[in-house]
Amino acid sequence: MAKAKLAVDVGGTFTDLILISEETNTFTIHKVPSTIEDQSIGVVRGIEEICENANVPLIDVDYILHGTTVATNITIERDGATVGMLTTKNYRDILHIARHKKVENFSIQQDIPWQSQPLVKRRHRLPITEKLAAPSGEVAIPLDEGEVREAVQRLKDSGVDVVIVCFMFSFLNDSHERRAKEIVNELWPEVLCFTSSEVVPQIREYERFSTTAMNAYVAPKVKRYVDHLVSALERIGSKGQLHIMQSSGGMASVEMATATPVTLLKSGPAGGVLAAARWGELEDIENLISVDIGGTSADISVIPNRTAKLVNSLDATVNSSPVLTPMVDVETIGAGGGSVAYVDPGGAFRVGPKSAGANPGPACYNQGGKDPCVTDANIVLGRLDQEQFLGGDLNIDPALSFEAMRRLAKQLNMTTEEAALGILKIINNHMALSIRASSVKKGTDPREFSLFAAGGAGPLHAVDLADTVDSQSVVVPTYPGVAAAIGLLVGDLKYDYIKSRVASSEDITSEVISTINKDFESLIEQAETQLIKDGIESECIVIEKIAECRYVGQGIELRVPLPEGELGEESMNEIRENFHKVHKQEYGHHFPDTHVQIITLRVIGTGEIPAMNLPTLENGNRDNPEEAIVYVRDTVFEIDGEIKSLPTPRFKRDKLLAHDIVSGPAIVVQRDSTTLIPPNWEGTVSIYGTLLVSAKKVTQDIKRKLEKTSV
Repeated sequence: MAKAKLAVDVGGTFTDLILISEETNTFTIHKVPSTIEDQSIGVVRGIEEICENANVPLIDVDYILHGTTVATNITIERDGATVGMLTTKNYRDILHIARHKKVENFSIQQDIPWQSQPLVKRRHRLPITEKLAAPSGEVAIPLDEGEVREAVQRLKDSGVDVVIVCFMFSFLNDSHERRAKEIVNELWPEVLCFTSSEVVPQIREYERFSTTAMNAYVAPKVKRYVDHLVSALERIGSKGQLHIMQSSGGMASVEMATATPVTLLKSGPAGGVLAAARWGELEDIENLISVDIGGTSADISVIPNRTAKLVNSLDATVNSSPVLTPMVDVETIGAGGGSVAYVDPGGAFRVGPKSAGANPGPACYNQGGKDPCVTDANIVLGRLDQEQFLGGDLNIDPALSFEAMRRLAKQLNMTTEEAALGILKIINNHMALSIRASSVKKGTDPREFSLFAAGGAGPLHAVDLADTVDSQSVVVPTYPGVAAAIGLLVGDLKYDYIKSRVASSEDITSEVISTINKDFESLIEQAETQLIKDGIESECIVIEKIAECRYVGQGIELRVPLPEGELGEESMNEIRENFHKVHKQEYGHHFPDTHVQIITLRVIGTGEIPAMNLPTLENGNRDNPEEAIVYVRDTVFEIDGEIKSLPTPRFKRDKLLAHDIVSGPAIVVQRDSTTLIPPNWEGTVSIYGTLLVSAKKVTQDIKRKLEKTSV
């Protein structure tokens, strides 16, 4: 049994850590400023400090689970590797032509990102004579190895950092790509080389080429970061296994993460989504909208039926480039505690997306930042207290917040309080628009969902957001400020293996069924081999088989879960019927008389990691317990259009017990976050310490539900 597990999630402003001692089931949380120049510096410092705080020797930590934004930052800053490409003759411009779509269909003056800022420049895309016949995959024109050798030398002379090999129809037969890679390794052994059949052996040449190019674009820096982190952990005496969160919400070993770093593009936001799904299970809440607000950005995700949604693989893009890897459906916007408020040249009052980050940070950090930020607005309104900020570990100067706010208020001809409230209104409206885009525009009614408040700033804004979008209630987890790190603790090792296999329902024969079964056997063997290699016991391995299907003539597939065991004729009928159901669920209609095509076979291999168990609280059943009040301080609210300063008690989160009720106005303080409960709202504490905040008229219903759950 594991002695301890440690999760560390790197954000734009803070690096969040949580350590669980399995023997005592105790939790220790910690935050350190992120070191953007090299994330591993902050990660290692945080690990050393949290182990010291918890009095747990680092050697007793069996698992270190990591969420990182390294790959994401590379794509945002566009400072990835220079990529060279070997591709089939006459097809070098596939990455340029793409799908003949434009960002704006009717504009004649626009930037087309995949052309103006290509992942592989045209001069580095070199044609090679070779051809495979479709759909058999037989060799039509042999690979010209001489051309490959000449092309490798040209790429070497031009100074590319990585080489990719992307041939047409290689998902049917990878022999040409494998041989070309062998030649690359022979002539240039020190260069990283990826083939499209290794990265994503899937039909659709543009998406396959783009995914492979993106993988190569981020690979050197990701590998350098991971290698540096592994070395640093070894240097401080760590013996635990390092697992890294993938975009899909599954963990990966270091080896797998560096082999396909394209799977890490949503590594950071994925943890918060998993935490929200886990809390939905704990508190028996069916539908959640996760709002994870940090210092730099806010991650928003709709989670129906307590299940993290995945983006359809054909809709998954990063900086306008398609990426055929599983990704949780999460939208990131530039709204956080460090979002800067300013007056633009046209005189408009704006907040974000520019952020002050961790350095210089908001004005109150006293690190040279002069512009007022969202954090400064909360300080001016009395919603953040100097002595409670990060448990008192981070010294802030409220006078600097007031000074910065007065300068902004003067520009806007407002009072200081009006300017601060204006900042919060603007940033909350940005997030509300994003919530509606993620829900209403996709056919989801936010009135049937509860908001999951995560991140250091999430619980401060969540009630106002819930009020704006008419959500049922707000769920504040036990440790909201490190929710993304907690999500890492509930993520299992998970790998996807795919094989394109086109088969239409009207042409299904016993021979086709036999071929599909053999494909699945091969994919399952790959998944099980890798998981066992990662140290997972065979009894902890779960295999899920999926067929990605569409109607004949459609352009987008939907995932259809398959029955267990070997497929037969009956199974194929079941797949067809299940696809009709999935199609109706997704689009509201289906075509029962239309033939169904299987396009891609997918196996998801999961290595189950011991689950995280939250301790339960003693029963308190108190209203506004005085024992939990630290002090009372005036806090500014806007009520019916009137600005009022109200005496507002501060409750210590760790002093609240199960079934306690906290009535607004109130502020609940803890080391990693602050929860604001406005007037006419109440918070009820569950047996797991979750704070369920709702309008007073529904609080009694929540309390009855909690009492029923605890029984």
